[in-house]
Amino acid sequence: MKRIFPHSGLSRRNFIKNSAALGVGLGFTGTSAFASSFNKIQNVLPRWRGFNLLDFFSPDPDNSRPQTKEDYFRWMSDWGFDFVRIPMAYPTYLDIDHSQKITPEQVYHIDVQRVDRISSLIDLAHKYNLHVSLNLHRAPGYCVNAGFYEPYNLWKDQEALEAFCFHWNMWATRYKNTSSDKISFDLVNEPSMREDMNDQHSRRSSVPGELYRKVAKAASATIRKANPNHLVIADGNDVGTSVIPEITDLNIAQSCRGYYPGIISHYKAPWANKDPDSLPEPKWPGTIEFTVQDSTGQEVKKPMVLKREMLETFYQPWIELVKSGVGVHCGECGCWNKTPHDVFLAWFDDVLDILTTHNIGYGIWEFSGSFGLLDSGREDVDYEDWYGHKLDRKMLDLLMKH
Repeated sequence: MKRIFPHSGLSRRNFIKNSAALGVGLGFTGTSAFASSFNKIQNVLPRWRGFNLLDFFSPDPDNSRPQTKEDYFRWMSDWGFDFVRIPMAYPTYLDIDHSQKITPEQVYHIDVQRVDRISSLIDLAHKYNLHVSLNLHRAPGYCVNAGFYEPYNLWKDQEALEAFCFHWNMWATRYKNTSSDKISFDLVNEPSMREDMNDQHSRRSSVPGELYRKVAKAASATIRKANPNHLVIADGNDVGTSVIPEITDLNIAQSCRGYYPGIISHYKAPWANKDPDSLPEPKWPGTIEFTVQDSTGQEVKKPMVLKREMLETFYQPWIELVKSGVGVHCGECGCWNKTPHDVFLAWFDDVLDILTTHNIGYGIWEFSGSFGLLDSGREDVDYEDWYGHKLDRKMLDLLMKH
């Protein structure tokens, strides 16, 4: 199998230097040059396009979402999509009492029947020629979300790292004879450091690069013991937003996000905003004003200009990563259903245009639901009836355009 990228010797220092040079060049040449100068870049990953499936997203299988219907896979395939990402919470396939705090010993209590149910979903995706990205959204010792007690910290505890590798060994061995054209392994969703692993609101920071490298190297080596050609992907640092220069020599692709800026993608989302009702209604493009306190405690208006150029700046490091020979895919993207539909479509058209221009594929956060094509619950959409579902035809047309 062709390597994900060549051993280019791209060091962290050189990567930052190259990214800075790219930024200077863009500052002088402007937007049109930005698009034209990179439209011939070849991403060594396929430009997969599709959706996340949230069947096994909850750590408690009794609270899981409705099972993805086979019709969904058929429709995806008929519309030209070729990718699904399955973000899993590892406790969902454990034989434990999910109402109690999990112990380190219980992290290893695999329930084979529950694993088989996940495999059945993978089999359905393969039946319709969809590539499957298998992801630990909740890994032993880390999750970007709280809501489930973790007995240790993936970034600090060797015991957690060993459990992490145990789980990836199980999945890699189960699919040791499956081609990387059909399956890939996305190590852990949206890494960050958190002061208190079990407190959703504790302060987050970047995972130190060498620490991320240690975890990614151990897990990828475990996966490739089962099959040296297994395809491994690592989500970007800082909850998926930042390139990880420290792992570019490890033959691991990287996954970015399509949620920037959050005022668009997560407008009024209660899990992403402390006071969602106070947010100004977003525009794209346009200027909005936030009310903030200055150094004297007085409330002042702070403007924020929303336009395509901010997206180009955000994705510059990812484009540089593609240029260096490292595979890049946008594993999650989209917009919650409270953003005005016309604003969402205008913004997302720019996001997808930038990704597509640089041969970077994408996975919408969900197919059916508040971020999705079907039954999103948006109140400002003229839905099309689709076999009993509410189809957002304008969103589908936009996705098929890209």
